[in-house]
Amino acid sequence: MSDAAVRWSERAKKDLQRLDPANQRRVASVVARFAETREGDVKRLQGPLGSEFRLRSGDLRVRFLIDGDGTIVVLRVLPRDKAYR
Repeated sequence: MSDAAVRWSERAKKDLQRLDPANQRRVASVVARFAETREGDVKRLQGPLGSEFRLRSGDLRVRFLIDGDGTIVVLRVLPRDKAYR
């Protein structure tokens, strides 16, 4: 699956900026790889967040949606203990 688009919400961009450079690169790489291949540690969230997915990157969780056109919309990038609140 090539030419996959990724759109970062303003909130996700702020979350990413708060991380150290190594984690920023790791998260960006994991998201880009998922966008291209649809492979990664991904699960659909349950309950009220059921339309969202999470992508695991170490101790961080990337919460995202997939638009009708296949665009990945990154909503948040948070540590595991804060990702589902």
